[in-house]
Parts: sequence; C-alpha cells; structure tokens
Amino acid sequence: MTGHSDGSPLLPPGGAATLASRLADHIAAAGGTRLDGALLLAERAALSGRGRQGRLSVGGSCRLMPTRNGWAAVSDARPDDSLLWSALIGRDLDAEALPGRLADWLTAHDGAELDERVELLGLAGGSVRPQPDRTCPVPGRPRDVAGSLVVDFSALWAGPLCAYLLGTAGARVVKVETPSRPDGARFGAPVFYDLLHAGHASVVLDPMEARGRAALHELVGRADVVIEASRPRALAGFGLDAEAEAARGCTWISITAYGRASGRIGFGDDVAASRGLLAVDGDGLPVFAGDAVADPLTGLLAAGLALSEQPGGGGALLEVSMADVVSASLSVSAPGDVRIVGQRGGWLVDTGGTSYPMAAPRPRRPTASAAASGADTAAVLCDLGIRVP
Repeated sequence: MTGHSDGSPLLPPGGAATLASRLADHIAAAGGTRLDGALLLAERAALSGRGRQGRLSVGGSCRLMPTRNGWAAVSDARPDDSLLWSALIGRDLDAEALPGRLADWLTAHDGAELDERVELLGLAGGSVRPQPDRTCPVPGRPRDVAGSLVVDFSALWAGPLCAYLLGTAGARVVKVETPSRPDGARFGAPVFYDLLHAGHASVVLDPMEARGRAALHELVGRADVVIEASRPRALAGFGLDAEAEAARGCTWISITAYGRASGRIGFGDDVAASRGLLAVDGDGLPVFAGDAVADPLTGLLAAGLALSEQPGGGGALLEVSMADVVSASLSVSAPGDVRIVGQRGGWLVDTGGTSYPMAAPRPRRPTASAAASGADTAAVLCDLGIRVP
C-alpha cells in the first residue's frame, strides 16, 4: 500500500499498524468483535481493488506536491474543491488544468502561506510539518456498552468505523443525516459502506425546521454516546451543546482534523501527510503511506475511548484529533527489524530471521446491506418515545 505502483513496496515510518493492533485488542476486551487492527488500515483499499500510487493517494483524490520550502498534500475530493483551489491561486481553472497550475503556485509559495489560505477557504490540505511531540487521549479500563444508544452524526470513515466497532460490542447505533448533507460515503463503494453501516438504523432530520430540531434534541438527550465530526460552531448552530450533554452523563466523541480549537478541515490522506506519515522512495522523495491511514486509526482510537471508563465515572467530552493520532503513531516503534525484500514473482517480509510472503489482505465482507437514508426515522422516533410536534 506504500510506494510507487511500478516499484517495490515500502515501509512507512512509525508504528501505525502496531497502534491499530493494540487498540483492536482493547476493543475486544470491552466486548467488541476481535479484529485485526492492522488489516483494518488497508480494508477500504482491499475492497475497492486499489493499490499504491506514489505521490497520488490510493483513493486518487490527494496529491503530494513540492512547495518553495518543502512539501504539501492537497485534496480535491469534493465537487466544489476545484473552484476553491482556483480561488486560492487566483486563476479560474477547470479540474483538468488545476493540478499543473496548482503545482506552479506551490513551488513559488511557502508552506506557511498555503496553511493560512487553506484554513481561510475551508480546503483540505497543507504543508508537511511533523509534530512528534503531540499527544492524544489514551483508552482506560474497558467498559461494557451493550444496550447503550449511540447516535452517530459522522460521515466517511473515522466516525462510522467508531460506530461500527461500538455496534459489535452490543450498542444500538442510530445514524443521523440531514436532508441536505447525506454521508458522502453513500456515493462511494457500496460494499465498504455496507460493511460499516449494516445493522444500524438510519434517521434523517432537518435541524433547520422546528419539528426536525426538536426531534434531534430529544434524540441526543437520550443518547449514551454521541459521535460527531463537525466543527463546534456547526453543532452550536443546531442548538447542540456537547459540554452540557457530557455533564448529564453522555460520552461525546468529537472527531476533528486538527482539534476543536482549529478552523482547519482535513481528510485522512492530507492529515497523515501533514504530520509526516510518509515514506521515502529511492530518489529520496516522499510518497503516501497506505490509504488515508489517519481515518481508520482515529476511528479505532475513538472507539477505544468510548469503550473505556472515564476517571470519576460519568460522561465526558472526548476530543480526538486526527493529526494528533497520526503524530502518536509515529512515536510507536514497530516490533523488530522489519524489511521488505524481493523474490522471484513477489516480495517477502523479513523480520530479522523469519521471512514470509507478502500477500494482499483478504477484506471482510458485509453480511447485509445498509439501510437507505432515512428509512428508519419514524420507527426510531416512535420506539424512543420521541413525539414530533
């Protein structure tokens, strides 16, 4: 999953796979399904049949490009990103012409200027600036969440993976979307969406209407765990108060790219790259490490925290920054002296005395289809006794 498509696979720095395995063990100890944490990092790529592409991300929507004083990762996953990147460089360009023009702009500007502009415009990307001294929360003693109500406002990968893992521990998961902003992953690979969401109820509520907002508030008020990946001001606009919900005993998981105090957004590939989770090719140039590794790592940690007792008991507002999770993974040492060596017809992983063939992971498959958007709205509200005025 790391390196150029026509070259040898490379080992990324740090111990992302080791950290993922430790978190998966914690989740299993709390009653969740025992899974191979390291394999979860490559699950999406395995299901979609994608592989390493060097300085183009496995998913194809993020690029590594040189700046005047280093490197940067820039994502264009959303339909309007081409317009926003055009605004950043001051040129009205279509999607096809954008990469070349953007590359020219980056080589003439510093990474700090890029970081300032992407935050201003709400773009996912930024300069590569490793921060190994960053810390993130650590799971505590495992707790039982069987029968708990999980309300999941998140989308894409990290938050839904967290919700999925809580579901395997016996929690009841209700996925909440708004009419104008369904989960973008619904428009991706159906098999991956089904894998994460099968068995979860789907509710659609419109917080811009009085009826929808009232139902939303009641639903959150009944939740034992809330998972969201929005900027705090967006939730405040819906009248939701994370601190107040935590005070009444809810475990509130807030997933962000760079922290609740930051206005920056980010996706798995650009966040991982910005914190230095990159490999180096034979020419000494950076290449992406895995497939959006910041996403599944963050989902695993978020689930581990939700499946942990809080100091003193009660609820908590738990902030999980994708960037800090990546930095933490870089401080984890991989076990032993691992190398990848070539052999006729393939590659071997050499662990310093033991070698075994490198093979593509066999991904899990969904056992059922995910619910259609909003299919369970009436049933969930009725079952929870939520009366819509």
